[in-house]
Amino acid sequence: MDIDISSLGIYIIAPNGSSYTNSVDCFFKIQVMGFLSLIISPVGMVLNSTVLWFLGFQIRRNAFSVYILNLAGADFLFLHSQFLFYLLAIFPSIPIQIPLFFDMLTKFAYLSGLSILSTISIERCLCVMWPIWYRCQRPRHTSSVTCSLLWALSLLFALLDGMGCGLLFNSFDQSWCLKFDLIICAWSIVLFVVLCGSSLILLVRIFCGSQQIPVTRLYVTIALTVLFFLICCLPFGISWIIQWSETLIYVGFCDYFHEELFLSCINSCANPIIYFLVGFIRQRKFQQKSLKVLLQRAMEDTPEEENEDMGPSRNPEEFETVCSN
Repeated sequence: MDIDISSLGIYIIAPNGSSYTNSVDCFFKIQVMGFLSLIISPVGMVLNSTVLWFLGFQIRRNAFSVYILNLAGADFLFLHSQFLFYLLAIFPSIPIQIPLFFDMLTKFAYLSGLSILSTISIERCLCVMWPIWYRCQRPRHTSSVTCSLLWALSLLFALLDGMGCGLLFNSFDQSWCLKFDLIICAWSIVLFVVLCGSSLILLVRIFCGSQQIPVTRLYVTIALTVLFFLICCLPFGISWIIQWSETLIYVGFCDYFHEELFLSCINSCANPIIYFLVGFIRQRKFQQKSLKVLLQRAMEDTPEEENEDMGPSRNPEEFETVCSN
């Protein structure tokens, strides 16, 4: 079975006005990336479903596990949209509006994941910079409320962009489409700057601060998640920001767009693997651990030596005593 380019809404125009739609190279790239995405997406959906099941129903949640739960949901949604996007492209009889709908769903999932990851980095930075204030003054349900607002905001952006650009209904309006794209690009740039800035501050504070801060499993989990996002998902975000320029809107789509989507799929698949690997590393001796235990260990915020004596999680009464004093 072949992936039909026209069903993906791809009409590639060269600067001289000639069409690249039937280009062998372009067709081959899109086909390879499409089939690779169809292979890797189900694997990532299973892994993220496992994380969703454990954090949602099996493990007691804390401030950061709520964020990881929502990030796994965004990753699952992204992979699901990509899988259906390319699966429907195999069948040319499918109306073009259906693949374009999943393009809007991809934007929604991408914005949600980027927003949640930026919030994780900000919260961890606040926790390191002002630990007493953070532990005592932070409202109890901040994580849940913040994630709900970020999901709602990302959905609003995706719906407005989908309606203005004709991805949701047959209501394309070029002026509104450009305005909505500009808003989304501006929001993405803000999130990228916040993510990079807060992550850099956190690293400097940990390794160059006057007071030594022990590196816990939670630090490693967040650091690796942010690193993989910057490596795999940043190209897609940059391409998204510049795709509306007159020189890159068509040619760049053929050359890089699907490769960047595939890298984003790899990132969404890699996040659960990171959680389980961080939970597995640095064991005194090899022991067979369940995925639930590994996931719990990846969320631990206590040093390794202290964790062996105090148990798998930090005692919340410790912080209540500090706050009361």
